[in-house]
Amino acid sequence: MNRGSLTKIVSASAVSALALTACGQAGQGGADGDGPERLTMWTHSAGNPAELEVYEQIIADFNASQDDYEVVTEAFPQGAYNDAIVAAAAADDLPCLLDMDGPIVPNWAWAGYIQPLGLPTEITDALLPTAVGSYQGEIYSAGYWDAALSIFARESVLQENGIRIPTVDDPWTIDEFDSVLATLQDAGYETPLDIGAEDTGEWWPYAYSPMLQSAGGDLIDRDTMLSAEGALNGPEAVEFFTWFQDAFAKGWASNGGTVGNEEFNNDEVALSYTGVWNALDSLEAAGDDLLILPPPDFGNGPKIGGASWQWGISSTCSSPEGARAYLEFSFQDKYITQFSDKQVVIPATEGAVEASEHFGPDGDLRPFVELSQELAVPRPETPAYPVISSTFEKAAKDIMNGADVQQALDTAVAEIDANIQSNDGYGF
Repeated sequence: MNRGSLTKIVSASAVSALALTACGQAGQGGADGDGPERLTMWTHSAGNPAELEVYEQIIADFNASQDDYEVVTEAFPQGAYNDAIVAAAAADDLPCLLDMDGPIVPNWAWAGYIQPLGLPTEITDALLPTAVGSYQGEIYSAGYWDAALSIFARESVLQENGIRIPTVDDPWTIDEFDSVLATLQDAGYETPLDIGAEDTGEWWPYAYSPMLQSAGGDLIDRDTMLSAEGALNGPEAVEFFTWFQDAFAKGWASNGGTVGNEEFNNDEVALSYTGVWNALDSLEAAGDDLLILPPPDFGNGPKIGGASWQWGISSTCSSPEGARAYLEFSFQDKYITQFSDKQVVIPATEGAVEASEHFGPDGDLRPFVELSQELAVPRPETPAYPVISSTFEKAAKDIMNGADVQQALDTAVAEIDANIQSNDGYGF
């Protein structure tokens, strides 16, 4: 997993030829009436053998545990997956079980692709809040893990330059962070911070909207979900994006790096704003010198993005009770622990955290557990999110490249609000 592996959320109009071919393969239910009822399951995980290995184990165990249902899985490349779902929905041929990136859940619920999950509350209540997807107060999805962002640093570099090591309870203030970046630049790091700006798509709202929220702004007014006015273009948002623009103008950050964490691992940058998926490589490069730090506090406490891939049940599933039986079976700590250790993702249950090699009490990546539990904020739970995501990316890139901050944000707000109005508020 890397920055580029974050889902690029697509609109409901994006349908590829590949998806149209694939959707006819879905099928569900036991057509001949003999034997267990067949439940088709689609996942985006083709090309991720570690993840697929765990799914194959769960499916084999579930199918062997009872005689009523047989789960059969089909894996798609991530780049084609969302289009395949949209095409299958248009053809009324969705599988029973399907996974989805957390932020897309409200859109798929609103579009009628998925139904309320209906799992027992003892399962969903035990999960990280960011591992549960909701729309209009109803749970539609649940996941086995989450990811988390942090700032990687070398302890020796900070100590050599007289820089305080921040904590979740006592993070760098934004003024302190500015001083840190200036100090590291003076110390010889031409670009002291790898902020990941060379990446595209969902990385932008996932990575940078938590900074905006830390500053007091947001992607939308979450009280109403009806307008971005004042949240995305108010004074707090302008102040944050002015800082964002200045960080590139001063050379503290660059958009000319490579996707991944190579520059930090090679000690070409002093700080890297990156995710748990890069942690083992950085641990190998820096060893015990590696620090996993919270992002700075822009005024309202440090924040990071939350919500990764989750599972739901299609609205057209012929046997939702079978799909729920499979999902209930799958949310055992032993499977969640396997997902965590094979993929290097944060387990969604406390029991799996404690059993995890990487995230348990003595795990090298334990700091990510606190970051996820204390700082993670989900992206807005609104069907408008695909438009919010792409609009935010464009505005932030324009600002990075020197556009007038207020004008770029006002334009983004106008686009988002027009989309919400044209869809009658998406049910809010």
